[in-house]
Amino acid sequence: MRNLQLSFNQTQKVRLEKALERLESLSSKSNPNSCVTVGDTIPVYEDGILKGHGTSDQKGELAATVCGVVERINKLIYVRALRARYKPETGDIVIGRVIEVVPKRWKLEINFTQDAILMLSSMNLPDGIQRRRTAVDELNMRSIFTENDLVCAEVRSSQGDGSLQLQARNQKYGKLERGQLLTVDPYLVKRRKQHFHHLEEYGIDLIIGCNGYIWIGDHVEARDKMVVDQGSNSEQPIAKCDKNSMDLDEQDGTYTPREARENICRIANAIRVLSRLGFNITVEVILETVNLSNSLNLDIHDMLGSEFYVLVAESEAERRSLSKRKR
Repeated sequence: MRNLQLSFNQTQKVRLEKALERLESLSSKSNPNSCVTVGDTIPVYEDGILKGHGTSDQKGELAATVCGVVERINKLIYVRALRARYKPETGDIVIGRVIEVVPKRWKLEINFTQDAILMLSSMNLPDGIQRRRTAVDELNMRSIFTENDLVCAEVRSSQGDGSLQLQARNQKYGKLERGQLLTVDPYLVKRRKQHFHHLEEYGIDLIIGCNGYIWIGDHVEARDKMVVDQGSNSEQPIAKCDKNSMDLDEQDGTYTPREARENICRIANAIRVLSRLGFNITVEVILETVNLSNSLNLDIHDMLGSEFYVLVAESEAERRSLSKRKR
């Protein structure tokens, strides 16, 4: 948990410490040897193990060289450091910001030691047609993404020099608009099968990037632009006559209703609270935190108050206790 720069009264301090101690006891009972500090001995239950990152052989025993969580994959034992920088893997869903447009590629900042590369050939073109990229496509690159645009993509591969190659070959990837970007520590985001979430109750799209960037935006229906283009070409005369109405439709397409903006801010504050408490960021925990604020009839700005931090910690301790009893 980060040092919370909040003014807690004595009762709130006691309640918060009690909730955190309960969470610590639950995690230690479930896996007593999971967390280690520098110099701690890591228990070994079989022969022929493989020493991984964060471990070393000290007088015949396996010891930790970094603070973190012990991970075991078959015979490989390594320590996953906490609060470390994002370490990409192939297939990760990431969110990045375009920092430079160069020939045939975009450079994105993705909270990594190096900038990632999104090639024009790895991008789904606006017309949706799978074809070879031409010089015209290269000239129109800024009409797709320009500097400071937010882009959702997938890690394609990692090069020998450490640079990353991204791809966005699906309608669910691409430019992100009409929303809010949050940054959390990457270790709080666990890799899961699904990182795209549509919160139907609130009409919000939630993308939890593996690199610690989280996008909360108004729900956007994926449309087949090929069909739209074909329809507009067949009705060109009508489109010319209704130019003013098209302009109005474009304005409506960039407008976010007030209810959606309030939902975005409420979900964003829930993530801020979970991040500062050091809890894992999952869609289930986010929704529970949002529902807790709604049940208490809290205003959006009151969610960042000290009392709500205590209530979230107590709620998380109760949730983990109940889930452990069900096992």
